[in-house]
Amino acid sequence: MNVRAIVAWTLYDFANSAFAAVIFATIYAAYYALAVVGNDGGAGDLWWGRVVSVSMGLVALTSPFLGGVADRAGIRKPLFIGFTAVAVTATALMATVEPGMVVWGFVLGVLGNFAYESALVYYNAYLPDLAPPSHQGRVSGWGFAVGYAGSIAALLAALPFVRTENYAGAFLATATLFAVFSLPAFFILPAAPSGGVPVLRAAREGGAQLMATARKILALPDLRRFLGAYFIYEDGVNTVVAFSGIFAAQTLGFPMERLIALYIVVQISALGGALAWARPTDVLGPRRVVMITLCQWAAIVVGAYFIQTQGQFWVLAVVAGTGLGAVQAASRAFLARLAPKGMEAELFGVYSLCGKSAAVMGPLVFGGISHAAGGNQRAGILAIGSFFVVGLALLSRVKSGGARRGSPRAEPSG
Repeated sequence: MNVRAIVAWTLYDFANSAFAAVIFATIYAAYYALAVVGNDGGAGDLWWGRVVSVSMGLVALTSPFLGGVADRAGIRKPLFIGFTAVAVTATALMATVEPGMVVWGFVLGVLGNFAYESALVYYNAYLPDLAPPSHQGRVSGWGFAVGYAGSIAALLAALPFVRTENYAGAFLATATLFAVFSLPAFFILPAAPSGGVPVLRAAREGGAQLMATARKILALPDLRRFLGAYFIYEDGVNTVVAFSGIFAAQTLGFPMERLIALYIVVQISALGGALAWARPTDVLGPRRVVMITLCQWAAIVVGAYFIQTQGQFWVLAVVAGTGLGAVQAASRAFLARLAPKGMEAELFGVYSLCGKSAAVMGPLVFGGISHAAGGNQRAGILAIGSFFVVGLALLSRVKSGGARRGSPRAEPSG
């Protein structure tokens, strides 16, 4: 294995986690909804929901074709660097967003999140080039762990600026971290082999491959039911993550610096949840673990509707964090159990696409209901519970994924 390249690759996870933590989940989300738009009547929720839905919708529409272009035309690294540069630039320009600049803040939010998610397509594609199959799990885990460290470091770097309400400084610090820790990946990661396929042809072939994979999935009942359920419940998870900071700041009066501390604790509890459920996923089977965690998520949103104090929200957030780590890890194991041999790579590509697409409806539902209810975020968060209930109902129809060792993979219907 190329140790230098692996270190550079994991440092990029450190870099881009600054965007995920500061921009998407906490400071910019709350600043845009509460200060830029104003959220007394739910308008901030509505606009932030649009930011998330539009950016993730663009990712869902473009990533299959962009992925095909990168692989077949041999331009993975230029696209990886280009999208990262756009995300960093958008993050830095967020320092220019002031109260009342709703459209400018919207444009930067959409552009930044779209570029951040698009760069991840090419970042993830490097893993098979860096490590043999026997080591890919641990290398992926190293990136995962370094990413958590990056989230915490970025929030701590932003904290001094937040304490003085210098949000522009917080966004510039985030952009700097993102840029600096991306540089090793830019210089050290190998260039993709030249594909020799024209860009337009590469895009067409990528789309054709996606359609062929979709037809294979439709022929596998358990697989299509799982991916349908995952698409629904992951939308609920993504929506809770996108709005939790805004909910804490407005409904419960969390100051920004306490919001940062809360997010750090949630990151730690998510890692703990993933580790705690690792063995039960093997013993009980991923299907049962995912269903348990979906019940947990449904209970969390009901609890969020009723809580009245910041102390209660701290407890609820820690419980939610454990569910976040568990449902992500168990869902990935569930797909690995269902994937027919020889289809693993293409199915994980579809799984990633579902995860990115599953942040379109939920934010619109939360924002729309909050706005219609005059800024009542409790009604919005309760509505998101339906995503977990529907996902649970769909998942109950999947027969595979139980505890029995060596359980058969999905078979074509017949």
